[in-house]
Amino acid sequence: MSALEEHEDVYAPDQLKPTNRRRAQRGAIISAVVLLMFFWGNQEGNTEKVWLVVIAVLLIAAVIGDIVLRKAGLRPND
Repeated sequence: MSALEEHEDVYAPDQLKPTNRRRAQRGAIISAVVLLMFFWGNQEGNTEKVWLVVIAVLLIAAVIGDIVLRKAGLRPND
C-alpha cells in the first residue's frame, strides 16, 4: 500500500456542515440597516453616503436574489 492510499479524502469545511441560510440572510439585512444608520453622521461630503447606499442595496439585492433563485429551484435548499 502506498502512502497516498493511506490518507482519507480531504473535504472543505463547508462541504461537511452547510451554513444556516436564514441566519446569513438576517445578518445581511441587519448589516444593510446598520450601514444606512451611518447615513446620519457627521460627514460633510456625499461620497460616503453614496457608498453606504450602494453597499446596502447590494446586500439587499443578494438576499432577494437568493430567495428568488431558491423559489425557482435554481439553488439547492440547505
